[in-house]
Amino acid sequence: MARATEAEFSRTGKVLVTGAAGLVGANLVRRLLEDGYEVRAMVFPGANNRGVDGLDVEVVGADLRDPAAVDRAIEGCARIFHVGAKVSTTSPSAQEARDIWDTNVLGTRNVMRSALERGVERVVLTGSFSAIGFDPDDPARPSHEGMPFFPYTDWLPYARSKVLAEHETLKAVIDGLDAVIAVATGVVGPYDYLPSRQGRALIDTAHGKMRAYIPGGSEFVSTRDLTEGHMLAMARGRRGQRYLFSTTYLSLDDLLDLFCEVSGARRPRLRLPPNLIAGAASLYSKPLARYFPKVPQRLTPGVVHILSMHRHADCSKAADELGYRPTEIRDAVRETFEFFLREGMIDSAKIRS
Repeated sequence: MARATEAEFSRTGKVLVTGAAGLVGANLVRRLLEDGYEVRAMVFPGANNRGVDGLDVEVVGADLRDPAAVDRAIEGCARIFHVGAKVSTTSPSAQEARDIWDTNVLGTRNVMRSALERGVERVVLTGSFSAIGFDPDDPARPSHEGMPFFPYTDWLPYARSKVLAEHETLKAVIDGLDAVIAVATGVVGPYDYLPSRQGRALIDTAHGKMRAYIPGGSEFVSTRDLTEGHMLAMARGRRGQRYLFSTTYLSLDDLLDLFCEVSGARRPRLRLPPNLIAGAASLYSKPLARYFPKVPQRLTPGVVHILSMHRHADCSKAADELGYRPTEIRDAVRETFEFFLREGMIDSAKIRS
């Protein structure tokens, strides 16, 4: 598929990608390699890092919480895509909340401070739609980068941590760092090795394990569009600005319809009331996370809250300033299914048609 733009920046020096084995990082690394950049991939030691296996990159293991390790990973790099973060939509324990803070907030500070001290040319931080403000009187009104964060709602620690990660970035900008923020909505696309929450839901749908869902919806961005957005932010973004990237708004019904169309799977039959599920999830989410942390929670209070808001995104700033042109989400859903099938994460013999 032809790209909407040719987002290019200097090829002098290495490009560091933190969180390189995750969904966004793995796609971004591949895009950089396709465009001829020399890449250093920073991954978490001992984690599932299949996202960079076999690629022509320099792999460096480092924990974002370790300033010295972060500094060693940054040494010799001209530009940085800071993608790495601890993502969570569950109700975390006190220790898990602290880990989110240490990784997303202090980890971002470590990256930005080291980048500043080492004279890195530019850093692009991967931001979250949850850190973008919304209209508390009309949450479905399209959100844009200039809307202030509304703190008085049921945000989970992850969302609050991403707001503070932006603050750490902008503090470094004030001190002289050239940094830009590329904001992602819900991400859909291939190379989802871990897999992500969205990816797990699609795998479960294919295997007939997703028996019920709630009406609702949100903005989704294809990995193709999000990597393009990151490249555009690096090449053309204004220092200290943030840019919002989305492909389209989808209701959960629409997303399931698209996935079942490309996969041949049967969509879940039960469509449950959000208020009922929100109440039930608020009762079982914390005990389940505490006593059975490895049991997946598909409909956590955070997920129900997000879907019930029906948030829309206004990406006109990215379009006007960077030339951002989104593609089709159907292509991303198809590529995701084909990737899961190719990797054996979806068993074709178990697809419930």
